[in-house]
Amino acid sequence: MKTSLVPLLAAVSAANATVPCLRAPKCSAGKGSVEYSKTVPDQAEFPLTKVDVCYDDTSIHITFTALEETNFYFNESQGTNDPIYEYEVMEAFIYQGTNDPQTYLEFEVNPNNATFQAFIHNPSKVRASGRPFDTFYVAQPLVDGLTAETTLDKEAQTWTSSATIPLGLFNVDNGKARGTEWRMNFFRTVVAPDTFPDQLLGAWNPTNESNFHMTPFFGKVTFI
Repeated sequence: MKTSLVPLLAAVSAANATVPCLRAPKCSAGKGSVEYSKTVPDQAEFPLTKVDVCYDDTSIHITFTALEETNFYFNESQGTNDPIYEYEVMEAFIYQGTNDPQTYLEFEVNPNNATFQAFIHNPSKVRASGRPFDTFYVAQPLVDGLTAETTLDKEAQTWTSSATIPLGLFNVDNGKARGTEWRMNFFRTVVAPDTFPDQLLGAWNPTNESNFHMTPFFGKVTFI
């Protein structure tokens, strides 16, 4: 039987990935912050992007800030759980635990405050060709308490989105988040009308190929 070495090499390389760490406090005590300015996968210059993370008794709070933004490009016809990732978005992939996950939440928001939220089942951990890869949508995010609020400042070339993500989605009971450990990665896509659909990709911990769904690259986050 003929076997391709490409998925195997990608998995081996991913397994050897080094990952960054973040300590995120309760929101009443401050925020844990990261920033990134490198492309995926070649780590060239990328528009500066910041992410702040904290938690309270019921939710994770993430504030995404896109700087050096010139396009603010989105599809006005798109709404909840539409493929907003084809345009400009900021994203968080989130898993409660310490291992490289097979299943995790993918959360995205665009400059129009449309959101995409789904649990991704990715048994290969690298979205390997020919392996299962499935999407389980959070169909009623507002009912579940998953919200976002987005503001645009075109003069300052900035857009910011503050997201609230319930701890219960990860089976963390209210008031029990302190001391929990997580795996996360943060992403941003940049594209303009004249370059669409070719996107520039950026990440907190850049993967080694143009593929965000590589969980060995997820950073380590501790709620303190």
